[in-house]
Amino acid sequence: MPGSRRSGALPSAPDKIGLRIPYENSSPPCHHCLLSWRCSAGAQKPTNEKAPEVFRVNLDTSRGPVVIEVTRANAPNGADRFYNLVKAKFYDGARFFRVIPGFMAQFGIAADSAVTKAWDAPIEDDPVKTSNIRGAVTFAQTSAPNSRTAQLFINYGNNSRLDSQRFAPFGKVISGMENVDQIYSGYGEMPDQSQIESDGNAYLDRQFPKLDYIKTARIVE
Repeated sequence: MPGSRRSGALPSAPDKIGLRIPYENSSPPCHHCLLSWRCSAGAQKPTNEKAPEVFRVNLDTSRGPVVIEVTRANAPNGADRFYNLVKAKFYDGARFFRVIPGFMAQFGIAADSAVTKAWDAPIEDDPVKTSNIRGAVTFAQTSAPNSRTAQLFINYGNNSRLDSQRFAPFGKVISGMENVDQIYSGYGEMPDQSQIESDGNAYLDRQFPKLDYIKTARIVE
């Protein structure tokens, strides 16, 4: 979203919709930027398999390996959705499109726009049981309840102020956080999320070629 991209600064007034994002201070600049933008993808339907009580996911990123451990009891709906997304290879090729040093690295719009549309089915909120501390993995969302779909962020620091805003961590980085720290942040908030959703990686590769990305995301068997 346009505006200041300094760590600790609140983005300025937006001019687009469809964003599912956490903000750096206690409230978003306005409600308009958080309106949900949704569309269907024909007969495609997301799966809804129950996740194991504890499982791990290997992210093979352009900066190196990252391992996320998920404890389902912390946020069952979020854990189940993440488990199904990874099994469907949703995150393969996904870019880290919004990276703010000291705050968080956001990802979770699929490389193929048709895949993004297929999974644009919100899940119910989870009660916040753990805090958004460094390494915690959490779903992004709009200002509306029950608006989580597929976008995630990894916390760079102690963002416990997000806990009161329904951001419920479901997992944590248990190895490779040093690689998360190296994710390219030079574009800040410049990539347009609605355009990523409509055009996929074709837009990002053309306009933001330095973005780091997930090569593959796989459940550890």
